[in-house]
Amino acid sequence: MRWVSLLAVTSTVIVTFLTGCTSSSAKSPAGKPTGTPGAPTGAAVRCLGYPTPACTGVPPGVRLTTLALNEDNAAYRVKTPGTVLDGVHIPGDLLIHAPNVTVRNSRIDGLVINADGPRSFRFTITDSTIGPAKGCQTLPGIGQDKYTARRVHIRGHGDGFRASGDDVVIQDSYVDLCSNPGDHSDGIQTYNTGRGLVFDHNTVDQRHAKDITAPIFLVDEQIVDAVITNNLIMGGTYSIQLRNGRGKLIMRGNKLVDKSWVYGPVDSECKAIDWADNSLVTIDDRYRVTSTVGPLACVG
Repeated sequence: MRWVSLLAVTSTVIVTFLTGCTSSSAKSPAGKPTGTPGAPTGAAVRCLGYPTPACTGVPPGVRLTTLALNEDNAAYRVKTPGTVLDGVHIPGDLLIHAPNVTVRNSRIDGLVINADGPRSFRFTITDSTIGPAKGCQTLPGIGQDKYTARRVHIRGHGDGFRASGDDVVIQDSYVDLCSNPGDHSDGIQTYNTGRGLVFDHNTVDQRHAKDITAPIFLVDEQIVDAVITNNLIMGGTYSIQLRNGRGKLIMRGNKLVDKSWVYGPVDSECKAIDWADNSLVTIDDRYRVTSTVGPLACVG
């Protein structure tokens, strides 16, 4: 999917896009700061193998407090710097319009976006579930820049993560993609990305989507550097598409489920990539690797 300015959320809320366990509750439904940003949870390490729905998202036992939507009955907008949202349920989109926001142990039924016109704001999201339990939203689960996501479960979205600027770090997360007719579904896609993209130890399952591009679709000419390591991916037209970088591109230690693609496993700019130790594998229904078919060569 290409980024354009969209009337997202509803026709009345304009959002500008660019083409194990702990128990806690929210103490401040109004979105006031409730603790120290970045404070660790008891679920710091939950996935023994590749990320799955069982070890990402809201940890079992967490009691969620529903926040009333405060932006045209379609979204919850954070406007206070340093806000911590811990153990909350947002029955719509989350608009992060203040710096240094922390989201943890929470469920957001729509998307999470930090763009407010030309501005964007740094945030961290951990141990949270993004997307509706049923249905499919074309827009990405999380975007756009200056964010860190760990142990996040994205469901019910055509695109998983969007990187549209500097300093995007995504680790230990699980994405199960869907699509609507006309979508170009991607696990992670870049647009004017910039510096500091890290995509490490994630599971991206695109086998359930029909209108697709790739689990890893990084072809933006603005990419300065990207580190793509230790991921388990499956699906796509060409599953790994990485090209046009202006700096160091690293693709190491990734596993691609054999024959899960439509056209081929890789379509990338091989001469520009530090490519090593990637392999074709088979898995079981719990995302455990059952065999190694062989090495995954770079083609492009």
